[in-house]
Amino acid sequence: MTTKRKKTKTSKFGSPGRISHDSSEFYSTRLYEDFPSEKKVKYVEEEIPTQNLNKIFCKSSENMEDLPDNSVHLMVTSPPYNVGKEYDQNLSFTEYLDLLKRVWKEIYRVLVPGGRVCINIANLGRKPYIPLHAFIIRDMIDIGFLMRGEIIWNKSMSAGSSTAWGSWLSAQNPTLRDVHEYILVFSKDTFKRSNPLKRENTITKDEFLEYTKSIWNFPAVSAKKVGHPAPFPIELPYRCIQLYTFKEEVVLDPFMGSGQTAIAAIKTNRYFVGYETNKEYVKLAEKRIKEYLIELNSPTLYDYHADTQGTAKDNP
Repeated sequence: MTTKRKKTKTSKFGSPGRISHDSSEFYSTRLYEDFPSEKKVKYVEEEIPTQNLNKIFCKSSENMEDLPDNSVHLMVTSPPYNVGKEYDQNLSFTEYLDLLKRVWKEIYRVLVPGGRVCINIANLGRKPYIPLHAFIIRDMIDIGFLMRGEIIWNKSMSAGSSTAWGSWLSAQNPTLRDVHEYILVFSKDTFKRSNPLKRENTITKDEFLEYTKSIWNFPAVSAKKVGHPAPFPIELPYRCIQLYTFKEEVVLDPFMGSGQTAIAAIKTNRYFVGYETNKEYVKLAEKRIKEYLIELNSPTLYDYHADTQGTAKDNP
């Protein structure tokens, strides 16, 4: 005989159960008054012109006029850090956040209702320490995004971890060595995604159990090997894509860099769109995408034709 599981609800002592859990009392408290709340919106999904799919645009993502409103299902990116690398613009911190906020506003426009955002970010400096992720969270909430959580990417298994520990074996000035980065997760308007076209889930049971944890453990990737100063591993966008999208949906990276998000999209049978202001990195991303497809010996969803414009076309 099957025992019916007892429903749980919010209590002053907490509750270990979460199946059929009634948390309405908690969310109706004044704690949530100052945060964006879900909107009652109709699901709308506009088509991106075929010529703009599987393409990297060599221009700023501050204006993504190539993409209609409500046309992208997931945005995954790691923005430039403005710390003096060759692709950075040496902006003031306020100017830097303003630039990012212009991009985040465009992301909000192009996402479908319920569309997700995953921002990989590391905090900066030591004198003082700049909690960059906190400022980005503030700006995203200000725009109206619903925060879903933050994932700690534990990079401690990577070879060659930092030895910048400040005063060695002394309380004079010990320095924390960052072995983690953040992946900030948001959605637009609603927490739940509609799937009117009944697209397929591709995540496995083992992946789901692992990717829904708030700590992810996998190594960083060599900048020298990839050819870009700050690449994230393909594993990072791969996990985000598997967890937050259905098959054949559109993944956007507004700071495409070396093309890691595009390769992860191909690997999972999704379409990609990217933006990158550095022409050399556009060429690098195209080259790496082409090499990956040759390695696969399969065009998957499309036959990618790399050129200086970053164009691609669908198979007939």
